Amino acid sequence: MVDVTLRIRRYNPEDTQNRKPYWQEFSLKDCHPSDRVLDMLHRVKWEQDGTLALRRSCAHGVCGSDAMRINGRNMLACKALIRDLFSPVPDSVKIQVEPILGLPVLKDLIVDMEPFFAHYREVMPYFINDDPLPANGRERFQTQEDRERFDDTTKCILCACCTTACPSFWANGQYVGPAAIVQAHRFIFDSRDKATAERLAILAEPNGVWRCRTIFNCTPACPREIEVTRAIGEVKLAIQRGTTEGIIKVTEIKEVVSNS
Repeated sequence: MVDVTLRIRRYNPEDTQNRKPYWQEFSLKDCHPSDRVLDMLHRVKWEQDGTLALRRSCAHGVCGSDAMRINGRNMLACKALIRDLFSPVPDSVKIQVEPILGLPVLKDLIVDMEPFFAHYREVMPYFINDDPLPANGRERFQTQEDRERFDDTTKCILCACCTTACPSFWANGQYVGPAAIVQAHRFIFDSRDKATAERLAILAEPNGVWRCRTIFNCTPACPREIEVTRAIGEVKLAIQRGTTEGIIKVTEIKEVVSNS
């Protein structure tokens, strides 16, 4: 068994006495190496301090709602085990938990996700094809090879781990961020979609894909193991190719964006 000191960054905007973030430590006895950080946060909330605020839902790494910064790295609290954070696991450990960076903190570990989803909406993250339905009248088929082209980026759960691990996003919140680019990638390389030029034009803007400095923070932060940096690089190449081949024209980008 393991004794855990959980060091949590707290913030309560309704506290008129102290409006600044602060650190608070909680002691948890007899934890198991396979316990998750989410389990320990639940113990704190249920047994020691009911005012602790955190966001969570499925608790199985599917919804992505419990993204946090744990020991300095973005993770899902429901997937971060004590034994994954420490090897070998000592008799006592200290785990630091704080909200993900780059987004406004609403309370404790809960951040305002609206700026993140605003960038997500910018890239038109939905299938676009106004062509008449095929002869079967039901679906548009594609080959396995065509599907494999964007299969990796379909795994995104919009947890914001990649975007809030990005120094370019920290420096400029107008940057669409890795997650939005991953979502755009999924449709840009879908052989059935008809809005490739529009999405490439949006991402060719100053706050689009070119703000990526290829730091690679996003890829290890992804709980779904998406090759985020690779996807961003592929979108950059698609923009270069599209500009060269006349698919998109840099001089017409603003017009395309304003009409999208």
